[in-house]
Amino acid sequence: MNGNGAGNGALDGAVIAVAGAAGPAGRAVLLRLAAAGATVVGADADATRLAEAVDAARSQAGATITGDTVDLLDLAATRAWADKTEKEFGRIDGLVHLVGGWRGSASFAETDLADWDLLEKLLIRTVQHTSLAFHDGLLRGDRGRFLLVSAAGATKPTAGNAAYSAAKAAAEAWTLALGDAFRKAGGEEGPRAAAAILVVKALVHDAMRAERPNAKFAGFTDVTDLAEAIAGVWDRPAREVNGHRLWLTPEP
Repeated sequence: MNGNGAGNGALDGAVIAVAGAAGPAGRAVLLRLAAAGATVVGADADATRLAEAVDAARSQAGATITGDTVDLLDLAATRAWADKTEKEFGRIDGLVHLVGGWRGSASFAETDLADWDLLEKLLIRTVQHTSLAFHDGLLRGDRGRFLLVSAAGATKPTAGNAAYSAAKAAAEAWTLALGDAFRKAGGEEGPRAAAAILVVKALVHDAMRAERPNAKFAGFTDVTDLAEAIAGVWDRPAREVNGHRLWLTPEP
């Protein structure tokens, strides 16, 4: 297995899959994990944007970063991606779930249930598929982590974000159930793998700041800080993070 020789920490030699790798958060995570010595395998439905993200991270990190175009709404395709990753690199130590999307309305009464149809697929179905596909592989390793990025609105929903908040809450519940499975699999010795939720208010990146130079983005988490927090989860014992929400913004 290629450990990249980029570090000697908990991620050195790890193999991490990143779902939704083509966006700004995905790019930051690819770069940070690779810089820590991990082999990183990104997936996205958009082949062009994924290739750009992988090339950009690879040029900066000089590490093993690959990309696979995967339809995460297809369970068989997601399982095939998980199996291919583990077979190719000999292990799988993490799945970082960054697939996102947002729809909202001016008021609760104006909620469009078509928004729910979309968000259910993006925010829930993809979590179900990746968790089921990677469950066994994460248990086979000695540092498996399943990480979901969620939003504070799942805990304290607002009127205009009913569909979004409900979808995020469902994804969180699913991830916590995965954590319970890891806990039970570990028995008296405690879990070897962990499922955890990183909670933000919202994310911000340089392009957003350039588009809105006067905006304050109060309470937002920069994608580079998110990537740092994600990498840091591997520094903590599975027992400490499994089944927990890790808040990157004040709890509501």
